[in-house]
Amino acid sequence: MTRGWMTRRKLLQLTGASGAVALGTPALGMTGALGAAPGAMRAGEFPKQQKLGLLPLPKVSAEAEALLDEVEERGSQFFYNEAGARTGQVRDHAPAVGKAKNQVASIASTGFGLTALCIAHKRGYLPAAECEARVEKTLRFLVEECPQVHGFLYHFINTETAAREYKCEVSSIDTALLLCGVLTARQYFAGNRKIEGYATQFYERVDWQWMMNGGDTLSMGWHPETGFIKARWNMYSELMAMCLMAIGSPTHPVPASMWEKIARPRLNYGGIDYITNMHAPLFIHQYAHAWVDFRGQRDQYANYFTNSIEATRAHQLWCLVEGRKFPWMDENLWGITASDTQSGYNVRGGPPTMGDVDGTVVPTACGGSLVFLPDECAHVLLYMREKYPESWTRYGFVDAFQPQAGWYAPDVLGIDQGPMVLMAENLRTGFVWEYFMRNREIVQAMKAVGFRPDRDADLEVL
Repeated sequence: MTRGWMTRRKLLQLTGASGAVALGTPALGMTGALGAAPGAMRAGEFPKQQKLGLLPLPKVSAEAEALLDEVEERGSQFFYNEAGARTGQVRDHAPAVGKAKNQVASIASTGFGLTALCIAHKRGYLPAAECEARVEKTLRFLVEECPQVHGFLYHFINTETAAREYKCEVSSIDTALLLCGVLTARQYFAGNRKIEGYATQFYERVDWQWMMNGGDTLSMGWHPETGFIKARWNMYSELMAMCLMAIGSPTHPVPASMWEKIARPRLNYGGIDYITNMHAPLFIHQYAHAWVDFRGQRDQYANYFTNSIEATRAHQLWCLVEGRKFPWMDENLWGITASDTQSGYNVRGGPPTMGDVDGTVVPTACGGSLVFLPDECAHVLLYMREKYPESWTRYGFVDAFQPQAGWYAPDVLGIDQGPMVLMAENLRTGFVWEYFMRNREIVQAMKAVGFRPDRDADLEVL
């Protein structure tokens, strides 16, 4: 059964006068006031695909396809223009209008950027030779000049010197997001021996065993002043790609049993039951999926791709509940996650509600979930650009906006722009999945932790 869009009338039936979502409510199956999502199909109507028993990638409307092409092209421009000319390190954020004054790079942003350069090379968004040269320059700098501790990098570094910024931590997850981009580039530019060599050196240098710090899960990081951060990556989140790379490491692997040490709490919201971290924004269901192809596979706990579909659907429902406080939020406009806000960077989201939700809409919430709810998310992006043209800039969508206040974030953030670019391309062609999964270390790690074909995947709601 397909789960279509919801109207406010149906929402009120689900939530009741009190506004509280009735847990245990049957799964939704209504179409919204706009009708069925363009191009929507029931899961059973898709023809079978031979490879791994996967469903073919859904098709969106021609109008949505054109928008996603622009999202990718403009996003690729961000990752190319907002990088250090010598280092290739991408700014954490840059103004949507005007020249950036800051020189602070986010290594996670650089990871998204390396992947975006592969997309730009493939699609011709940028000159092919310049994309390849930038990737090579970036990888050379990371290996030969960038400060590192046991292979891990500081979360924020200077775009020109790579010096540590903000007295930040040596970050396990941000190094992992960077490594995802490194490994994507290694496979896409296979045949370029410098790129392959630098990428392999970078991966083999990362000492995952050191980051375990004597425990059975990875530490969140290390400070030169105080040592290891006590908090660990032991709860379901964006950690999955990091754990697979650590388990599959050819030089410093961690035990496959680490996979079982991750807690996977379940939440039932409006009859939608799924694994989540009880207090985390939507991006935890997006980041790993931007690179790792979890479709048609499951371990002993879940099919994580369909789990992210459920998480996105629950988030949509939660946004419509919250939308009764904010008249502009409905089936046409929803999506709240960590982003810039009028009061600075804030981590907001739900369910359950976290942070000071004030009706600020965040494009990457839907943009990063395009592969999970293609029609619904593409529809929201189309509506944003048409109804709120100020949200559309030289680099694509602004990071966030609050319609009532007429506020539009002045900056674009790399870690928010990146998921939109990668997921748009994955929806259209599966490109990022294809090349990242050519890394044999990832495939071997997935086998080691018990992934197997999910024969019932095509029966699950898409």
